[in-house]
Formats: sequence, C-alpha cells, structure tokens
Amino acid sequence: MRLHLIYCFLWLTSYARLIAIIFFYECRKSGNWNNVIQCFTLFIPQFLLSLHPNSIHRVLGKPRKKQEMTTEKNQVSVLFMLFSILFCVCLIAANVLETKQIAIGTISLTGGLIVFPVSYIINDCVCEVWGYRKARLLIWTGFAMNFFFVGLGALCDAIPGAPYWTNQKGFHEIFGLAPRIAAASFVAFLVGSFVNAYVMSKMKIRDKGRHFSARAILSTVFGESADSLIFFPLALGGIVPNHELPKLMLWQVVLKTAYEIVVLPLTIRIVNYLKRHEGADVYDNDISYNVLKIFNL
Repeated sequence: MRLHLIYCFLWLTSYARLIAIIFFYECRKSGNWNNVIQCFTLFIPQFLLSLHPNSIHRVLGKPRKKQEMTTEKNQVSVLFMLFSILFCVCLIAANVLETKQIAIGTISLTGGLIVFPVSYIINDCVCEVWGYRKARLLIWTGFAMNFFFVGLGALCDAIPGAPYWTNQKGFHEIFGLAPRIAAASFVAFLVGSFVNAYVMSKMKIRDKGRHFSARAILSTVFGESADSLIFFPLALGGIVPNHELPKLMLWQVVLKTAYEIVVLPLTIRIVNYLKRHEGADVYDNDISYNVLKIFNL
C-alpha cells in the first residue's frame, strides 16, 4: 500500500510540474489566458484518468495481465549474437592474416588459413541449430562488417601519412588491398558461404537430422571449392602461372576441409550444447533460399 501511494505521489508531482511549465509557457507566448485555461480544462480529466493504478503500472514497466508476448521469430538470441560477433572477427582477422605467406612443410599458404575455416564452422553451427534463414543473416552481416573494415583501411591508406611516420609501406602492404583482390574476396566469400549453408540445410532435411558429421564435412568441401574456384582465377589470374592455380585451389580445399575434420569433435559438442540451451533444432521445410531475403527470419 505504501509503495502504491509513493508511486501515486511521484506520478502526480511529475504531472503537476509538467502542467505548470506548459501552462505558463503558453500563457506567456499567446498572451491570452482564457484560451489556455479552456485548453487545460479539457486536459485535466484525461490527467485524472491517468492516475488509475493500471496506468501507473504501465508507465513503470509492469505488463498488463492479458498482454501477450511478442513473437520471437524475428528475434535472435544472445548466443546467436555472440556467434555473429565471432564470425565477423574471423573474417576481418583473415583479411589481415592473408597478407602473410606461411609455410607448412613444403607447402606455401596464406596466414588466413589459420582463422578463415573457423567462419565455416560457425556457419555450420548456426545453420544446424537455427536454420538457413539465420545463417543468411549471419553471412550478410559478416559481409557488411568485412566490407566496412576494408573500406576504412583503404581510406586510411589513401590519406597521406605524417612527415615523421615511416611505416607507410608496411601499412599499405596490410590494408592497401588492390580493388581486384578485394572484389574477388567479397564475391568468393558470399558464394562459398551460401553454398555451404545451402548444402547443410538440404542434407539435414534429406537425412532427417542424422549424419551431422557427413554434412558438416561435405558442406565445407562444396563451400570451399566454390570459394577457391572464384577467388583464385579472379584475384590471381594472369599473375600466378595458369598451371599453378589448380594446385593452389586444391590445397586450399584439402587443408581447410582437413581443418574441419580435426575440430569436428568440438563442433559436435558445440552444436549439441546449443540445441539443448536454445531449445532449437530448425528444419528448413518450405522456406525461400533466396539470398536477398535478409530479414525474412
């Protein structure tokens, strides 16, 4: 009871201050006190009705008893948000790490191999648990953040450095991506990621949820193959000898797929945990696979 009286008192004093401010402002502005008084005589009954306890509860954030919960189909969970953040970080890190050439035995590769396959693993987890539509949102979000990062890097690279700064060459090597390579990277990412998600989704329906390991591996093979078939010819065609391009593409697919197989036990544990925690195991029956329907969740 005391709490209710306090709420009423606070509500009343707040309205009183608001009325007083508006009243004197309007009177001073118009110079016609009679019209302003008539206006407030119409307003006061509404003010008194607003003092009803139900109104106070609504203002203070307490829901009505019969208020229905809003639908959750167009919402995302905290875990999905965290996976999206990690996905974007992996893509941006891959862009930076790609600038270094590394050697694994006698095989020369780019540093992006360290982190880029993680994005496919995340894609598998999201598509398996939340479905293709959430994976589509994830892919476009990653693309937008990656594009934003590359754009900022290119802008900063184009701005002249300070006279005392001597690292322009090194900075340009990391952030000064040639437009051809950047475009090839973006297109290859989109195609490869959507192929990966599509294969995961279709195989899950076909297998009725069984054989997760098989579809995780096969979706990576198809996705990475599409990525390599687009990226290497567009980005390095005419630069790398033609007879070397197939070798580069093959090694990329083989090593990234091997990466997926090595971490598959961890991926399975993560997927099982997500399904239990989220209470979700989506089957993409009768959905549109149109990649442009981003907000159709």
